[in-house]
Amino acid sequence: MLDIQKKTSNLFYAILALPATAMGFALSVQISALSWILVSEFGLDYAEMGFVWSAGPIAGLIAQPIVGFISDKVWFFGGRRRPFILIGGTVAALMLLALPNIGLINDSLSIGSLIAVAMIVALTLDLSINVSFNPTRSIIADVTADGNPRTKGYTWMQTISGSFGVLAYAIGAIWGNYFLIYFGVVLVFLFTVVPSFFIEEPRTLSKLEDETDDDSSSKTDLKAFLKISFANAFSWLGVQTMFVFIIAFITQKITVTPDGATPEVIEVISLKTGQIISVSFLILNAVGALLPAFVLEPIAEKIGRVKTQMLSVSVMSVGYFFIAFFGFSEYTLYVLMGVAGIGWAAIVSLPFAIMSEVVDKSRMGFYMGMFNLSIVIPQLLVSLAVGVIVVNSADKNIVFIISGVSLAVSALLWMIVEEKKS
Repeated sequence: MLDIQKKTSNLFYAILALPATAMGFALSVQISALSWILVSEFGLDYAEMGFVWSAGPIAGLIAQPIVGFISDKVWFFGGRRRPFILIGGTVAALMLLALPNIGLINDSLSIGSLIAVAMIVALTLDLSINVSFNPTRSIIADVTADGNPRTKGYTWMQTISGSFGVLAYAIGAIWGNYFLIYFGVVLVFLFTVVPSFFIEEPRTLSKLEDETDDDSSSKTDLKAFLKISFANAFSWLGVQTMFVFIIAFITQKITVTPDGATPEVIEVISLKTGQIISVSFLILNAVGALLPAFVLEPIAEKIGRVKTQMLSVSVMSVGYFFIAFFGFSEYTLYVLMGVAGIGWAAIVSLPFAIMSEVVDKSRMGFYMGMFNLSIVIPQLLVSLAVGVIVVNSADKNIVFIISGVSLAVSALLWMIVEEKKS
């Protein structure tokens, strides 16, 4: 074991965050470029594109618990999480490389169906990301002790991963999607391979060297696990509603198309809508990247992670309600999205640390996979149920009302989660 791991230095926390950063960056590339390539370059219609995207949550629903369960039990390539990180990261890099070369693959293999190749590549990319996300998060819990060290591990994960996510959106905006894809190929591969030389996994998961013999981490508090999962699920229901349907709110409230507008004017307004969405997400993710390690982690050390999570989610709920009733200019929206970023910073970091301390450490991969259900089930609900409500609502501020209510419910549920004393 290297000294940086023994001393759990900041450099070690940074290296520990790289595999999760790789998967997060691959996901950012997928969000930025996949729909554009499938529709603009290879002619898929919106129904076919929707099929490809719906496969992501379904893959996570199935793959993450299975991969987590297997990774708890096996040991090869010098680790239990390492093999899945290396294999998943390599496949993800290869599928990113394949994205702009779908036509070449189709011609070389004489498949004769561009759409079939496009779907296979896209689905394999999505599956590889889902397979790898679980081990990249589980390994942080495996090599950090309960309490502040684990909180620090997950907040550093989000700060570094979130920063590279912001970089992905910036690269796409400045140099285009093709440059972003090829940059992503190199980054994803390096960030999954390089950490394997610096991180040594414990052979036994139930106890770390600095934990005492009477440590209770070998047992699972199922009641606490379910409370945390439900609280997290309502957070993601609110966030995912905003991610998917913010375009409806902006189109109706900010970039209104006047009656009788010419096609040229409509095109300009459409471009403006896209720009506002991009800037809004950039601000949200920038705040979400900066806060965890430098703000939330010190606060959590003083008042506790659960209370920090509850307060952050409450702020996000208030920000969403203000957008619903006052966010009718782009600059007001930008400011309030920055406020909402406080909750986003907490949602993508603290729940993993909180959850990891109430489950059996020897089954961390399995429980991390099960905890992922509190993310992917809300994503499916947004697609299947919330979408119907938004489409049938005359006033599209319903988007942020639903988001605000969901986050408020989440905050209430976090209030009944007990802080585990370390």
